[in-house]
Amino acid sequence: MELSRRTFHALAGTATLGFALTGSGSPTSAGTARSVPTGPPPPVPRADGRRHEVGFDRYSLLVDGRRLVIWSGEMHPFRLPSPSLWRDVLEKMRAHGYNAVSVYVAWNHHSPAPGRYDFTGVRDLDLFLRTAAETGLYVILRPGPYINAEVDAGGFPGWLTATEGRARTSDPTYLRYVDEWLTAVNAIVAKRLFTRGTGTVLLYQIENEYDAHVDEPSGRAYMSYLYEKVRADGIDVPLFHNDKGRNGHWTPGSFGTGGEKGRWLYGFDGYPEPDEVPPDWGHFGTGGAKGGATASPRTPGFVPEFGGGWFDPWGGSWFDGKGYAEARRTRDAAYERRFYLTNLANGITLHNVYMTYGGTSWGWLPAPVVYTSYDYGAAFDEARNATPKLATMHQIGQLLRHVPDLAKLNRGKAVQAADERIKVYHLANPDTGAHFYLLRNDSEETVTSTLPDAGIDVPVTVPARDAKLIAAGLRLGRRTLVHATVQPMLSLTAGRQDIAVFAGRRGDLAQVVLDCPDEPTPMRLDPEPAWAYNLGKLYVTAPLGVGELSRVRIESDGVDTPMLLLFADDATAVRLWPYETPSGRLLVYGPALLRSAVLRGSTVHLTGDTTALTGLEVWGPRGITHVTWNGRPVPTRISGSGSLLALRPLPGVTRPALPALDGWRRRAGNPESEPDFDDSDWTTADKETTFSTTPVPGGQPVLFADDYGFHYGDVWYRGEWTGDSGIESVSLAYSTGTQGLLMAWLDGEPLGTHRMPVPDKERARQGTWTAEAGFDLPERLRKKLREGEPEQRHVLSVLVRRMQHDMDGEALDTHKAARGLTAVTFEGGSPRVKWRIQGATTPDPVRGPMNNGGLHGEREGWHLPEYDDGDWKDAGLPAGDRRQGVTWYRTDFRLDVAPGVDASVGLVLDDDPERAYRVQIFLNGWNLGQYINDVGPQHTFVLPNGIVRTRGANTLALAVLSDGSTPSGPGEVRLTLLGAAAGGVPVKPV
Repeated sequence: MELSRRTFHALAGTATLGFALTGSGSPTSAGTARSVPTGPPPPVPRADGRRHEVGFDRYSLLVDGRRLVIWSGEMHPFRLPSPSLWRDVLEKMRAHGYNAVSVYVAWNHHSPAPGRYDFTGVRDLDLFLRTAAETGLYVILRPGPYINAEVDAGGFPGWLTATEGRARTSDPTYLRYVDEWLTAVNAIVAKRLFTRGTGTVLLYQIENEYDAHVDEPSGRAYMSYLYEKVRADGIDVPLFHNDKGRNGHWTPGSFGTGGEKGRWLYGFDGYPEPDEVPPDWGHFGTGGAKGGATASPRTPGFVPEFGGGWFDPWGGSWFDGKGYAEARRTRDAAYERRFYLTNLANGITLHNVYMTYGGTSWGWLPAPVVYTSYDYGAAFDEARNATPKLATMHQIGQLLRHVPDLAKLNRGKAVQAADERIKVYHLANPDTGAHFYLLRNDSEETVTSTLPDAGIDVPVTVPARDAKLIAAGLRLGRRTLVHATVQPMLSLTAGRQDIAVFAGRRGDLAQVVLDCPDEPTPMRLDPEPAWAYNLGKLYVTAPLGVGELSRVRIESDGVDTPMLLLFADDATAVRLWPYETPSGRLLVYGPALLRSAVLRGSTVHLTGDTTALTGLEVWGPRGITHVTWNGRPVPTRISGSGSLLALRPLPGVTRPALPALDGWRRRAGNPESEPDFDDSDWTTADKETTFSTTPVPGGQPVLFADDYGFHYGDVWYRGEWTGDSGIESVSLAYSTGTQGLLMAWLDGEPLGTHRMPVPDKERARQGTWTAEAGFDLPERLRKKLREGEPEQRHVLSVLVRRMQHDMDGEALDTHKAARGLTAVTFEGGSPRVKWRIQGATTPDPVRGPMNNGGLHGEREGWHLPEYDDGDWKDAGLPAGDRRQGVTWYRTDFRLDVAPGVDASVGLVLDDDPERAYRVQIFLNGWNLGQYINDVGPQHTFVLPNGIVRTRGANTLALAVLSDGSTPSGPGEVRLTLLGAAAGGVPVKPV
């Protein structure tokens, strides 16, 4: 993924051939769509030790012969460097209705050098896959080799930038490295395939939004090679690629054997703008062969990435980052309903939301375009908190899980609303007779209308720029829904009754009409609902959002099993938690999150989170008489709705107090700028050739940092010569990503600082972020040179903050564009300069290759908690000195969060925005991000539990780079509580 991809205003995709995969990977015909009737949804996926078949037809995936709609959320384990918290996010996704998680696997995160692959610690892919299986989520795996993902070099390891092969082609040198990577990944994945019963990996992606060579033999050969390699490694689940847009690229049969064997799905990505009208991209669209899913009519509609927010770039550029609150505002719950429900109404049955949890691009992981936070405006924020966007995801996810009719839909006869401002999509299940109507309002006004064509003469209200899904003819347990004016959320049987939940906006007046040939006996359990019976139909109405849940129990209508109707607005619906157990389904109402439910004897043991005082209500299988919550008994009574109702509320959470950050120590951190600094163990920069896409200036040595093995973070140069005392100026050409920086000193005297200007969009597209920093020597330095000895030694010291490699989204090898110095020229002299270079040394074996750059303090371990800073000077904040260079600050603090409390802690940096400095943040040795005071927009940095010790001592180190033009910083530095809940998951220190 990349900026240019997501600025498309009309992205979409396609599909493929219908075959089933057996556990051995051999293709077998899935039969026609008519031979697969809609039945109960597949069970919760587990590593159950049994072989499974995964196939598909044009409607949906087929898992062991049952239809499966995929409702997936994207998260990246590498953006949450605390394995304990992987479980937290996965459990939250599962509880909120997702049945799958989609994950990139970043090559650069696992490979510090050619032939070296590390899958331990925070890189433990097998642990993540096991956790997903234990949580009950399918996995959509996306290991590239190229992933984009707004990460450095699009996920390529730093060392690949200095290799000969042309990336993303069939170049044999490149493919040799790809073989190494895929062999390492697939050895783990093959053990966790759902087909083998040893995990829940259901789908596997090769490459990522690859469109540069789609019509060229080299591109087709490359994709065919990847396909055959993955199959040879034992990956027998369906494979797919994500088309950058609705282009019809890489449909079945478009390369090698990829489609001919019927084991290839076509998918396309979509990132529509909030102000556009949702397009018809699915099977029911009108785009023809390249109009979305219609490009592959024999495979199900598949969107591997659909916008769950938007990445935010640095401020102060043509990107103009505004912070993730803006992304969450413009792509809110109403945006989700308009676009996601339109996708469903167009036959998209494999739907992945990118991102659902964004996380943190810590260390030197982020691509140049983005800053540290990758919150993305997602449904779960960077601090793992639920946001209002989850209301939509929760309701749709639970609906798809509990109403299997949605897995097989055809376009129904045209239906028009009485008010033409409402666009209506009519879909019908040919096997069950259920009908679904999507009502979408693209206007700026709330619209209330009837659907006379569908026999619905009760007004349905759709807010401005919003949508609503309603159903008719739908089986709800042992009864049939005639129609409803609000969205069904779930239908299940718990104990001796059927339960149906309907949800909508606060203030909606819900009407549910049930087919009841015999007059029933309704029982109003809350004061708001009302009902009437007429000609074999029961009409139940209830306002939403008045007193939380509204309940109506229906008996004695010729059906032995009672029915419980529950009505909820958005805020109430996200506190309803269905859960499957071996003894049957249950429904829990009240807490902020239900993580698990285990039945032992007559007791149901619940675990989850609370954020405030809340009630607890449980509808469960027969024989359940007792309840525990997080291990403690909860006294209950039987309610009129057949639930176990807690006699007193569950406690909320006591928000922990956070300490002030004081006791700072400081030390200057750029001794490399001094002429007598010992650089004898540095690498000599004297190469004459390079594999970079950046040409080497004539008569100059190769100065590119990657050519000398320095791939991440800051890099230092020292150029030494004798004589040439008439030098008047020096020009330093350099290349970085956006917001890159260069500082220079001559003989210890500061020459100045230069910031990489923002290039035009074309140069940015090509990854050519280059500039020339010209420095006139100050008169005092010229005089010093003139009056010096003829053979006096001179040293030019240069620090370059690189800001990482281009993402190469267009397969132009731009990830190989030079980083660091590219050329040095002088006016007034032509010294023969001997160059030495120094960057990050040995990669951190725990934190990985992207944790550290080449600052002196990093090389000396000043960022590590065990470093002895007893001889550093005491310092107070805010700091206000004015100097060019690097200054380090360190302090310790202790947290004492109560056991059983999940507290998410952040670090806030704030100052006068006119001050020009930046800060690299290290917590307990972990590089958790970069703050640029005069650029922004990020001021708050999440400190993940496990890295931050919530019950213990912590060390915070700040490496401050200041350009000397303004007073430096840091200014205000403080801790902040980003969220707290009673519950959570056990967290091990990283």
